[in-house]
Amino acid sequence: MQKIACKILFGDRAKYLGLIFGITFATVLMAQQVSIFIGLMERTAGAIYAIPEVDIWVMDPRVRYVDEVEPLRDIELTNVRSVSGVEWAVPFYKGLATIRMPDGITQQVQLIGVDDVSLVGICHETIKGDKLAVKRPQTAMIDQNGYIFIWPGQSLEIGREIEINDNRIIIDSVCDANPTFFTFPIIYVSYSTALQITPATRNRLPFILVKASQEEDLEIVKQRIVSQTGLQALTKNEFAWRSINYVLERTGIPINFAITILLGVIIGAAITAQTFYIFVVENLKHFGAMKAIGVTNIQLLKVVLTQAGIVGVLGYSIGMGFTAFFFMIMADDPAFKGFILHWQVILGTAIVMSVVILFSIIFSLSKVFKLDPAIVFRG
Repeated sequence: MQKIACKILFGDRAKYLGLIFGITFATVLMAQQVSIFIGLMERTAGAIYAIPEVDIWVMDPRVRYVDEVEPLRDIELTNVRSVSGVEWAVPFYKGLATIRMPDGITQQVQLIGVDDVSLVGICHETIKGDKLAVKRPQTAMIDQNGYIFIWPGQSLEIGREIEINDNRIIIDSVCDANPTFFTFPIIYVSYSTALQITPATRNRLPFILVKASQEEDLEIVKQRIVSQTGLQALTKNEFAWRSINYVLERTGIPINFAITILLGVIIGAAITAQTFYIFVVENLKHFGAMKAIGVTNIQLLKVVLTQAGIVGVLGYSIGMGFTAFFFMIMADDPAFKGFILHWQVILGTAIVMSVVILFSIIFSLSKVFKLDPAIVFRG
């Protein structure tokens, strides 16, 4: 029966290619958009997961996500350090700043201030220069993508000068930092330098990064910090998911991606179901001949399932191949850095496309099951 199914399928090349195209199109649209969406959500929490040595983030109770800053009093750092179970706690500055280059051009950047001694929070993937250079006053490190954005087409050079709030800053190292949700260049400086070059306000400490003692339970340490300081304390995963949920709830990103993905599924299902239905209708005489010689509906179902399996595997494989090729050729583009095709997306797309194909089969088989074998003997 498999050979007969293949002969019927390959005999109508136009319909055969149309079925493959419909499945390929739906697979590419679904897998690509889902992967990009996941990449964007990972970037939302990128600044949090970029500091793996930290267990707990401490901040003002009003902070809802990582890019929302409500500065704390400097004394809060000492208060957190005094909590039982805290191995160490360091200040962490995160905010936006505007740089001015020697030619007068301005550019908004993400300014990261790391602890002067431990450098907790700095990017460790140094490409050029030494990350320890940020310990020197008025010295900074910039991420590679930011460097390319500010000085396009120019080779990586250290020693370049920029200006932040009338303060001269020397770029003395370049790193390969993970991109964040906001694609501004990332400038790393020491915490003391960050305080010197940003406008003075009453409270200036955005976050406190905490490492809990190994023998202590994170939940207990977190509760102690909250009860003793009145601040908000979240584990790394909690803060990451709070930031992701904030973007999901407060922006139109999930709706737009959901619409695109849903359209891909609907269009793919419509093309596949319609083409499969036309394919079955135009080959009713073959199915009628098979029923006339005693082929049962179950055997006809196996024939259609074989045909659907062939076009499904081919269309899905081609579509997933195109998707993987897209991410491969875009890997060096700064805008797509960190976007990959996850195995969960591959598996999920396969399941969805299987449902689409099964729907197409159900939509088409009713015509075959009701077919009168006498159709073969009619003109």
